[in-house]
Amino acid sequence: MKILLIEDNRELAQSITYYLGEEHYICECAYSYKDALERLSFNSYDCILLDIMLPDGNGLQLLNYIKKEKINSGVLIISAKDALDDKISGLEKGADDYITKPFHLPELHARLRAIYRRKKMDGYNDVKFNEIVLNTDTYEVFIKNNRLEVTQKEFELLLYFLVNKNRVLSKQSIANHLWGDYTDNLANFDFVYQHVKNLRKKIATAGGNDYVETIYGLGYKFNGLKYTDL
Repeated sequence: MKILLIEDNRELAQSITYYLGEEHYICECAYSYKDALERLSFNSYDCILLDIMLPDGNGLQLLNYIKKEKINSGVLIISAKDALDDKISGLEKGADDYITKPFHLPELHARLRAIYRRKKMDGYNDVKFNEIVLNTDTYEVFIKNNRLEVTQKEFELLLYFLVNKNRVLSKQSIANHLWGDYTDNLANFDFVYQHVKNLRKKIATAGGNDYVETIYGLGYKFNGLKYTDL
C-alpha cells in the first residue's frame, strides 16, 4: 500500500513512517499544505493520512481538492482531541475515517487496512480473480489453490494489477507505486520489466493464465476480461 502522510509534526511523521515501513508500506511525507498539494497533483496514493492543522493552510481545503479532482484515495483524518467540528466537517466532505491524537500506531494501521479493504477490495482480506487468490493478511498468493512463492514486490505488483484491472499502467506509475520517492530521479524504469517478467513466468509455471498484456510504448494492463466467461 502506498500512503501519503500530511503532517507538520516531523517527529510524529517520522514515527508513523518508520512503523508503516516495517509493515511493508511505502509512506511519503508532506509537511505543509503546499507540499501536499504538489504531491497530490503528480502522484497517486492508496490512502492519505490528513492532519487538519497545517502551517500554511487547512487540511479540509486539501480534502475539497481531493474530492474536486476525483482522487480515488482513502482519506483518514488525523485530528486534535477537541476538534469535533473538524471531524464532522471532514466526514461530511468525504473522508473515510478519523483518528484522534494521541493514538497508538497499531490502531492507525488497523484503520488504514479497513479503509483499503472497503475502497479497493469490497471489504475482504482476500483478492480473488479466477484462479488467482491473494491474501493481504499473510502476503500469500495461490494459483488454483496451490501456494505460489513470490517476493514482497511481486506480491505488491500483482495486487496493484488486480485492483486496477483493465487500466493501462505505465512503468513509471508502477515504479512510483511500489518504490515511492526512490524513483523520482531515475532516468528510466526498465527494472519494472524484469519484475513483471518474473511474475508472469511464476504464474504461468504454476498453471495460471497470463492476464498481463504489454501495451507497447505505454506500459502494462491486467486484462480482467481475458479467460473469463464474459
